[in-house]
Amino acid sequence: MPRELCRTEGLTDVQDEILKTVRAFVDDKIIPVATELEHADQYPAAIVDGMAELGLFGLTIPEEYGGIGESLLTYALVVEEIARGWMSVSGIVNTHFIVAYLLMQHGTEEQKRRYLPKMATGEVRGAFSMSEPGCGSDVSAIRTRATPRGDGYVINGQKMWLTNGGSSTLVAVLVKTDLGAPSAHRNLTTFLVEKPAGFGAVAPGLTVPGKIEKMGYKGVDTTELVFDDHAIGAAQILGGEPGRGFYQMMDGVEVGRVNVAARGCGVAWRAFELGVAYAQQRQTFGRPIAEHQAVLFRLAEMGTKVEAAHQMMVRAARKKDSGERNDLEAGMAKYLASEYCARVVEDSFRIHGGYGYSTEYEIERLYREAPMLLIGEGTADIQRMIIGRRLLEDYALR
Repeated sequence: MPRELCRTEGLTDVQDEILKTVRAFVDDKIIPVATELEHADQYPAAIVDGMAELGLFGLTIPEEYGGIGESLLTYALVVEEIARGWMSVSGIVNTHFIVAYLLMQHGTEEQKRRYLPKMATGEVRGAFSMSEPGCGSDVSAIRTRATPRGDGYVINGQKMWLTNGGSSTLVAVLVKTDLGAPSAHRNLTTFLVEKPAGFGAVAPGLTVPGKIEKMGYKGVDTTELVFDDHAIGAAQILGGEPGRGFYQMMDGVEVGRVNVAARGCGVAWRAFELGVAYAQQRQTFGRPIAEHQAVLFRLAEMGTKVEAAHQMMVRAARKKDSGERNDLEAGMAKYLASEYCARVVEDSFRIHGGYGYSTEYEIERLYREAPMLLIGEGTADIQRMIIGRRLLEDYALR
């Protein structure tokens, strides 16, 4: 199928080659099996192994640590391609990438050399954890606590909505540490928690309960993480210094929002492809439904939304790559892409008519996946708060 949408100007030959390789992988290895695996809620082990062989787990990790050393833009475009095939697979690499990014930006040299080479090959799989059962978007309300004991700490509490909770082997966990700082945010610390893959009591004082059953976003394991006097050394504090966790995690979430935007772009792109193809195949009143004005208008809106979201996502990624503050652009990209994704998927669903309600059609899966993007990495309302505050900063009356 021609790909007039979601083109990105100014890419290097290397970036073009990477995207061409990933697109072929998605078309050949992901799309043909995605719906079957999703309906079975089966972890896509063969797909993940294939991504590791392509080097995707080390895409942004510097070459000195065994990675490819590509930009956030390259990674976002790769995520867009993967999400076009199956959004759950993009979630597996997204959380891994955020942990690698946290290590690259905030880790000690010892932490970088210990983890990044193995993360680049996929031997170590990353996940990160902020949310808790009663926390939501209020990060300052975190209750999981690390208390000093001997030369290290013990962690107690319960974390929630941990993507890759069972399959990961390194989790960046945000917890409270009582430093006596006046700001609640300064009493938060990120710990690098090592664990084996699996469920149940995976380590002393550390339990990964079974997968949380979800409406969509299946295949990838989403879990809780329960700490009960879990002992951990002070060397496992990200960056080696307590009290910096909130700012570290917000930096990671900023990157994560670009990648959620990329996922929204990918899912919307696939929904458009399905809708525009079905509209040309399905006939009513003696002609393809694509020739009916109502459907034609719907396709026009869908294509415009896909393209607009893609371009905003690209801008946010390039802003971050330049080293500039990009919370405004990332918030706008995440908000627009997730909202447009939900609308494009619904429009494609409407084009499919009754067949869209059948589990035999791919659009049914996309219809259940799209809502997750409205709440992941901060809800739409949180994005609007971020955007509004930043706009007031930029346009404050002097």
